[in-house]
Amino acid sequence: MCSGARCGLRNHLYLSQLRNTKAFKEAATETLAALARRGVTVRPGMVEDIIEERMTGVAQQLGVQVRSAWRYFNADALAAAIAKQDQEVRESADSDEAGRAPMPPVANPELALILAGVPDALVESGGDLYSVIVNVAVNAWMAGHIHGEDGCAGCEGARGEAGHDWDARMAAITSLKPDITKWFDRTVWTAALHDRGFSVERR
Repeated sequence: MCSGARCGLRNHLYLSQLRNTKAFKEAATETLAALARRGVTVRPGMVEDIIEERMTGVAQQLGVQVRSAWRYFNADALAAAIAKQDQEVRESADSDEAGRAPMPPVANPELALILAGVPDALVESGGDLYSVIVNVAVNAWMAGHIHGEDGCAGCEGARGEAGHDWDARMAAITSLKPDITKWFDRTVWTAALHDRGFSVERR
């Protein structure tokens, strides 16, 4: 057991080099391997953060030095906990499709137009993902502002011919891109991305 200022100093010194220790590196490797066996891929840095937090927490709870807390480490159990959390996040994301707050409804043609433009924008920019993301962000920002113009006291004279008529704006956009709902299907969007010769892969 360990207590008092001496123990605190030892822990502080150990924590400052924790990630460089053999025990920590082995723990991270074993946990990532256990996750891989479960078919779960996560960022190594996230696993390292979790391990550091867990081990310091165990040491504090038991009143021992951090280096002594490794005897309580179980890579498989930690991987199971991370996999469970990852599954819960995925299920939550899958249920938060277009049409649920804060997303606009599936029938929103402007969002469909922005989504549909990404594959072609990648081709036009030579695969510059940064510029494509900036373009999407700016267009989404503008669309959100326009959607709220009825309550914007400083927007007079800057609305164009459509003015406050949101329905007219949506109708105009719809006439340019009649097939709207398909772009809210991620498989369709991914296929369009692949057709242009691009894919997103974790490295």
